[in-house]
Amino acid sequence: MTEPLFDIAVAMASFFAGLLGALIGLGGGIIITPLLVLCFGIDIRYAMGAALCSVIATSSGAAAAYLRDGISNMRIGMFLCIATTIGAVCGALLAVVMNPSVLAVIFGVALLVTVLLSLKKKSGALVEPEGSDPLAKSLRLPDEMPVAGMQVPYGVANVIPGFIVMWVAGVLSGLLGIGSGAFKVLAMDQIMRLPFKVTTATSNFMIGVTAAASVGIYLKKGYLDPSLVAPVALGVLAGAFAGARLLTVAPVKLLRIIFLVAVSIIAVQMIARGLGVSIG
Repeated sequence: MTEPLFDIAVAMASFFAGLLGALIGLGGGIIITPLLVLCFGIDIRYAMGAALCSVIATSSGAAAAYLRDGISNMRIGMFLCIATTIGAVCGALLAVVMNPSVLAVIFGVALLVTVLLSLKKKSGALVEPEGSDPLAKSLRLPDEMPVAGMQVPYGVANVIPGFIVMWVAGVLSGLLGIGSGAFKVLAMDQIMRLPFKVTTATSNFMIGVTAAASVGIYLKKGYLDPSLVAPVALGVLAGAFAGARLLTVAPVKLLRIIFLVAVSIIAVQMIARGLGVSIG
């Protein structure tokens, strides 16, 4: 395949990844890395570096919109970014020295865990501001969100457990080149019991910050190839914008099932590739 055709093929695959990621809410990074590795034969560390750059691009656009609408909780986001950025740097330092086969296995396992977390039912009980974690009150994390033209207050629970899970999410982001949105949602929605809209908006802001913290390590070690990063970032960004526009009319439940089945198959293939096992 000639270089222009290769760039077009990568951009199209990235567009597809960004489109599906936006429709399902897990981001395109989780799809584009295995696509680059399995379909294009790209070294997993170069694929993860390109995916991280695409995550920064898509997260920045979404985060600005959520911030404008007053849904993001910047205090929670900045506080939890301490955990995710430290974790992301740790993960990136591990990624550049680990064997690619080991990375492929870890990536596959992380995809399967993401699928399981995505199937988990969301908790319905929110925390009242008065019932917030004492640490949350000290840090002034409880806030309000706009609902039908009104400002509805909400509280924050289990700050320390949420902080720990965020560190794990950061490690996975830096190690695997993904936004690890499912783990961030687990920390804020299931553990800290934030409203789901606040969780999604704040997670989008944090994903970009986390990716930016680790992408410098990939750059320093030479795993950012501009000829790969450009079509991937542009393709994922275009796909994410298209997905956001289609979200109101697309059959999201059906897409979600297809997406999760596809990710499960990709996960098994990544694990098999890492273990040197040939599948079909």
